[in-house]
Amino acid sequence: MTMSKPASLPGLAARAGFTWRAGDGERRPLHAVLLRGVADAERLIDPLSRALDGSGPAVLPVDAALPAARISQLLDAFQPDAVIGPDGEARTRSGSSGVAADTAVIIGTSGSTGEPKGVELSAAALTHSARASLARVGARPGEQWLVCLPVSHVAGLQVLVRSLVGGTRPAVAADASAGALAASGCAHLSIVPTQLVRLLGEPGGREALAGFSSVLVGGAAAGAAALEEARAAGIAVVTTYGMSETCGGCVYDGVPLDGVAVREGGDGRLRISGPVLMSRYHERPDLTAAAFEHGPDGGREFVTSDLGYVDGGGRVVIRGRADDVIITGGHKVVPGEVSAVLSTCPGVREVVVVGRPDREWGERVTAVVVPADPADPPGLELLRMHVSARLPRYACPSEVVLTEAIPVLPSGKPDLASLKVART
Repeated sequence: MTMSKPASLPGLAARAGFTWRAGDGERRPLHAVLLRGVADAERLIDPLSRALDGSGPAVLPVDAALPAARISQLLDAFQPDAVIGPDGEARTRSGSSGVAADTAVIIGTSGSTGEPKGVELSAAALTHSARASLARVGARPGEQWLVCLPVSHVAGLQVLVRSLVGGTRPAVAADASAGALAASGCAHLSIVPTQLVRLLGEPGGREALAGFSSVLVGGAAAGAAALEEARAAGIAVVTTYGMSETCGGCVYDGVPLDGVAVREGGDGRLRISGPVLMSRYHERPDLTAAAFEHGPDGGREFVTSDLGYVDGGGRVVIRGRADDVIITGGHKVVPGEVSAVLSTCPGVREVVVVGRPDREWGERVTAVVVPADPADPPGLELLRMHVSARLPRYACPSEVVLTEAIPVLPSGKPDLASLKVART
């Protein structure tokens, strides 16, 4: 773990070796920064600071651990002016046309086809998100954040932005162990559900987590059992919902951040509006046009891929992703709803529900379960009874797979593609 002295945003920007201002032209240079995981988070702070205050190029953080072919695909798609390697050496590239003047950061994401999409985020959107987050968790000036998520993804990047807006530099814990968390001395933390579950089961993990003033948990749905266990241990858990296109989490514990509005559309998908929205997809006006609609007040709304609604108390409820819906015997099953129910079943520590190919039913509902006690795992009938008491019977799992751990992607989200592959 590395610790750094606090530094203000203007102070960081003053170190710029490259300057650029909006008045210099309509396009802004873009620099790709190759990062070796969480441990390399420090290297992004200064370029990010300059990108946010306008004194430097826009930045494209890239995970250096990706396969070389994938990195080349990203660089070809986004055409940065320069690539800053893990050793700090800059390599210029020809043929780049830069990015729009209002773009500070590009986050590379992949659709269902794996084709790179560049989410262009403005400094105004990123800093509004950071300020609203700091206000919501009651962060005080000078309180440090701990980075233990990859900063090439929006959740990790936003820890850096919150730190800069709050006038600090964060600490970094590459392993996110109980010891590292306890030794950090930080007040605020952002993790994914898998990290929460593992820390709850690690000696000293609960005590380490309880030492933070806030623990943001997002990136995927957190199981009810883990959240209940954490809160019972005195951990200040805050669940977050959002995506790269909304500068990360924009709904905290079901309540949108200040300035953000969420509503259900006629197709059941959630619409999000407010100052945290992305500017556009890089060089993809077709995707950008498809992602936005005009809301009831004529304002710009981002159409998410998530099914959900706003309950009578004004809280946002996420049912699951529209593109993950399982069609079994002609019935539509939302995996997120089944996972939420199963997470409250006795004997279940973690669970992910996916659809797997089935000759008779088209798809079968499969529950991938990490048992609370490997020596006494929950059986299929128990899981089915638990679901049938709350959801239609066709939503009950017809298959259960027991595993020691849910496979995850570098972002910390469950690796649904691998889970959908049937085991023999």
